[in-house]
Parts: sequence; structure tokens; C-alpha cells
Amino acid sequence: MHCNQHTLSGECIFEGKGLHTGKISKMTVKPAPADSGIRFHRTDLGPDAIVEALAGNVSSTARSTTISSGEASVATVEHILSALTGMGIDNAFIEIDNVEVPILDGSARYYVEAFGKKGTVDQGVPRRWINIPEAVEISDEKTGSFVRIEPALSPSVSVSVDFNSRVLGVQQASWDLSTDYAREIGPCRTFVFFHELEFLFRNNLIKGGDVDNAIVIVEHPVSAEQLASLSALFGKPSLEITGEGYLNNLELHFPNECGRHKLLDLLGDLRLTGGFLNARITAFKPGHTINTAAAKAIRALLNIKQ
Repeated sequence: MHCNQHTLSGECIFEGKGLHTGKISKMTVKPAPADSGIRFHRTDLGPDAIVEALAGNVSSTARSTTISSGEASVATVEHILSALTGMGIDNAFIEIDNVEVPILDGSARYYVEAFGKKGTVDQGVPRRWINIPEAVEISDEKTGSFVRIEPALSPSVSVSVDFNSRVLGVQQASWDLSTDYAREIGPCRTFVFFHELEFLFRNNLIKGGDVDNAIVIVEHPVSAEQLASLSALFGKPSLEITGEGYLNNLELHFPNECGRHKLLDLLGDLRLTGGFLNARITAFKPGHTINTAAAKAIRALLNIKQ
């Protein structure tokens, strides 16, 4: 596969709250030199607080992917990494003034729109494709999840999602170089089950979550009191359950939007291999833990440190 590396033609600025911490951050994605990859700079921690977007720096996969180096951590990096990958951006320097990447609408939509408007620059250096000599498979016997990565002539991803849910059913999504990431994958938002919300709040997760940045799936019967409580919590009147089993906070972009979002996450997490992975990827019930384990396994197979 032959193409050159690209970076942004100028900086793009985003601001908003983090999904899990609720903290407001300002994030600036800047052009970066060829062969520099993706690096985050925690500007609030000083000039040396740099975290490279590499699998060896993964420090947590609790509901999102966090990378750390020394005292510096950056949480929920998967959506911005997915957007950079989907938009063909090899090198970026990302300044952020707090611990968590803004969740925005729960997808990569605003990133891809900004990158598309700003445009990219051909850096005149061949892209670093990551090719593997043999198949790698990471599986979880408890959940049945797996990520299988096989040698290929061009990259492709196929994802199947099955939460044993009457609402979601089994969802499939796929991507390859012919897919319009900006239209087909980037706008697909994160999702949560209604019955998970109380647990997540109690465990100090999704402090920045609201009904504007997540699809809420209602799998079990919900009382009027529970809906009223949720409406009050999020400051949204008249929340109801649709006939399809979703909260009426938003409309789906695609019937399989949840499956597509899992693909979005997988692309972002696998960018932690350190480049563009040229492989055929097949995943069943992927999640951040198994995704990042797969990225680590690829780097180990290729004997890449960190």
C-alpha cells in the first residue's frame, strides 16, 4: 500500500466536558512533523507533560481508554484517535488543559467536520503502514469477546455486537478504505443501557454524561418515577420511551448506530499500535480492554517497545 503521510493544514479547537469526569477542557489539535505520530500535551501540567498515543501507555480501560506517562494522563482518547484515523491523519500534536477529552455529542462527528473543513497537507513521506506477519487473536472466555487481526493486502474491519438485548439485537458494522468514515462512522454516538445509569453515577463515572451525548437503551420496564428522576437529573422535561425501546432524547442516525459506534471505538483503540494497521480485523463484542490488549499484542509481535 503506497500513500504519503498527512497532517492538518492548521489547528482545530474543541471545548467541552469530559464524559466521565465532567471536567471542562479545551483541546487544540495541531499539525505535527512527519513520523511524529500522535502525541498529547497536558498544558496544565507543564511543558514536559507529554503522552504518546501508544498501547504501552494505556493505564485504564474502565468505560473508556486512558493513556498516561509519568504524572500526566489523558482520558477517553478513543474518539479523537478514531477521527484522526478515519480522516487519514498520520501526525498530530494535541494540547489539552485538563484530564479528559471533551465528549461533545458522544461521537467523532465534530472532529471529522473540523478536520474536513481545515484540510490536510501531504508531507511527502511514505505512510508507516503496520503489517503483521501472522494472525493475532485476543479473546475473553468469560464474555465471549474476541478481536482477530490477520495479514491483508488492504485494511478492513468487521464488527459484530451482541449484548443479548431485545432492543439492540445483533448488530454488524464494517469499514474499509472505500467507506466514507465522515458520513458512515464518525457521527455514530456512544450508548448506555438505562439500568446501568445508576451504577455508573454511583461509581463516579459519566459525571459529564447527559441525554445529549448518548443513546439510552431501555431493556427492562421503567416506572414513571424513574423517568421523572432521570428527567430531573439531566434537566430535561418529558423523557419517554419509544416503541423501539430507546429513550426519546435523540433519534438514531442509523438502525445499527450502536454497532457502528463500537467500530468507531475499535479504530481509535487500535491506533495505539502506533500507526495505520494494514490488516483484516474481525471483532465480536469488542470493548476498550480487549481492543487495547490487541494493540499491545501487535506491538509485542513486531517487537516494538512500549
